[in-house]
Amino acid sequence: MNVASWLDRAARHHAALPATASGTRVVANFGELASRAARIAGSLRERFGLEPGDRVAIVAKNSPDYIALLYGIWHAGLAAVPANAKLHGAELGYILEHSGARVCFASNGIDGEIAAHAPKSLERLIAIGSAGYAALLTADPISIVQRAADDLAWLFYTSGTTGRPKGAMLTHRSLVAASHAYAAEVDPVSKGDTIVHAAPMSHGSGLYIMQHVAALGVQVVPESGAFEPEEVFALFNAWPRTSMFAAPTMIKRLVGCAAECRADNIRTLIWGGAPMYVEDALQALDRFGPRLAQIYGQGESPMTITTLSKADIADRGHPRWRDRLGSAGKPYASVEVIVADAQDAAVAMGEPGEILCRGDVVMAGYWRNDEASSASLRGGWLHTGDVGAFDEEGYLHLKDRSKDLIISGGSNIYPREVEEVLLTHPQVHEVSVIGRPDREWGEAVVAYVVGQAKVAELDALCLAHIARFKRPKDYVFVDALPKNNYGKILKTELREMDAKQRTTHG
Repeated sequence: MNVASWLDRAARHHAALPATASGTRVVANFGELASRAARIAGSLRERFGLEPGDRVAIVAKNSPDYIALLYGIWHAGLAAVPANAKLHGAELGYILEHSGARVCFASNGIDGEIAAHAPKSLERLIAIGSAGYAALLTADPISIVQRAADDLAWLFYTSGTTGRPKGAMLTHRSLVAASHAYAAEVDPVSKGDTIVHAAPMSHGSGLYIMQHVAALGVQVVPESGAFEPEEVFALFNAWPRTSMFAAPTMIKRLVGCAAECRADNIRTLIWGGAPMYVEDALQALDRFGPRLAQIYGQGESPMTITTLSKADIADRGHPRWRDRLGSAGKPYASVEVIVADAQDAAVAMGEPGEILCRGDVVMAGYWRNDEASSASLRGGWLHTGDVGAFDEEGYLHLKDRSKDLIISGGSNIYPREVEEVLLTHPQVHEVSVIGRPDREWGEAVVAYVVGQAKVAELDALCLAHIARFKRPKDYVFVDALPKNNYGKILKTELREMDAKQRTTHG
């Protein structure tokens, strides 16, 4: 079972159908895309000497080349390591070293940042669009390398509570299960349907590539390679039956965009990565009509734990419609989901507990981290670290996160990695980072600091060591942090303090 076989099948039977596009321009049909993937695979195996199971990283902005590379890696029997192109070079260096990636493909400009932090284990760094990249396509194509269902396909790096990223091992089985779940319950895809990749392909949007290949859909990448509301609307207007995955903050920006948009060209707008305020969802529904769907998942169970369907979101006549709209939806048919107590026993309906799930979509474990794998997958269940409760209709309501994850603009930020950077400043004695509710971004990063450091110095320190989007938006200087009898900082009390402070000061 190799997910690359879906592209091979499409090319054999529908070679002339469009497969990838940049803006409104078709870049490759399925025959051409499959040929590129087979030649990239030939270079990786025959020229570079990579063996089945070796890891190849992609650190790049969205582009049609991203899809060709992803399938070339799988075609060669290798495992892809897509990494967030917004990360700091030091963070990318850690991912490259930890994954053991022998080759890395990077966008122009990003390759220099990577080179400055590249580990010795990285044998080749190739800029997409360079002469070295073009040379890949001159290799002889090879046949698809067969892989077992449980072989590694995608190494998905997601931060842990220690601040170091962990690599969730997504197998070919996991990707196939997630793809079928999407097509069956979120957004059925037909031949010629389109998906716009404005969210990063290294994360949510990229996980929807496979089912559009399998169903002969067209993968459209904005020419900018990023999310710009006006450009997205232009693509919606140009391409019929279009879908897009987006973080809630992106949906909010689309709602506020004054440009004209043909809503009847939109098939589905899927949001995920963070909860959406009910009022924001209502505004999106008013702007775009019954074309919204929600998913809840994690990198460890990619995009697939629960889903709130287009029908549920649009069912204004239901007596509990607003309550449903504030939920994360119902479990996918392909996964079991329970809300459990500390002993992993299911709790009664309405009672809060940790959300656990299991099924083929769940990761095989964390790469080179047996301890974290055992803890996260104990008893055969994925322990999400999220707290929720089921209502009497089976809809899951997220209550809180038992981990300290901050989700800002759809990006995951773990406080400790920010805290560790701030603590390197000689005049920062203690620090605790929390998420503050934010109407635009979902949450904003806020640092509570004990010490006399200057804000400009703390900003500069963060920009030198971590990605810009992880930098605190606000610093609050205090004499002491709330702690329990054991000296542990009480983030719950800190959040309450922050909320009271904001209420007092308006």
